[in-house]
Amino acid sequence: MFTGLVEGLGRVVATEPEAAGLRLIIAPPATMLGIEGDRCQLGDSIAINGCCLTVIEIRHDCWAFQAGTETLSKTNLGSLKVNDPVNLELSLPVNGRLGGHFVQGHVDGVGQVEVIDREGEWVAMWFRVPESLARLMVSKGSVAVDGISLTVVNAEQNRFSVALIPHTLTVTTLGVRQVGATVNIETDILGKYVQKLLAGSSAPK
Repeated sequence: MFTGLVEGLGRVVATEPEAAGLRLIIAPPATMLGIEGDRCQLGDSIAINGCCLTVIEIRHDCWAFQAGTETLSKTNLGSLKVNDPVNLELSLPVNGRLGGHFVQGHVDGVGQVEVIDREGEWVAMWFRVPESLARLMVSKGSVAVDGISLTVVNAEQNRFSVALIPHTLTVTTLGVRQVGATVNIETDILGKYVQKLLAGSSAPK
């Protein structure tokens, strides 16, 4: 479980194709390594652009992950290139503070940056998404974009908008995203359960 509060920007060191997917080598920022590089251990869960992956190897100051075909088909991880920035978040400890919203790290699908409107230091950003995802969004509800917990401003049939403060633009990948860029989308888990319940109640008996 995560909160959608990005802890740091990592950097892709290498992408290594494997028979059943892809191995990603990520260099995290020094702030995420701890004093002796002990903040992350083998088997830990890390959100990379909002996608929960398991640390399978620690190479000096880098972490290695494996992404399977299902993950690559539902996320933007397969398009990552060396030196690309990625949002990183360690999993939430049981006694941790929930500052964003409940983010599972289970990406529902991808969207595309459609519009970037700059309003001084702020940015209003629109994302185009499949209608199946847009149905789970409401104005003032929560959504995770590339693992960033954001509040939906406008929710339409196949797109939505968010307002990005200067801090978010500085410390996450959204500060460098351009129109047409692909982003990972995870809708609010509450919306998924409500949709499931409503679908069940309308089923013929």
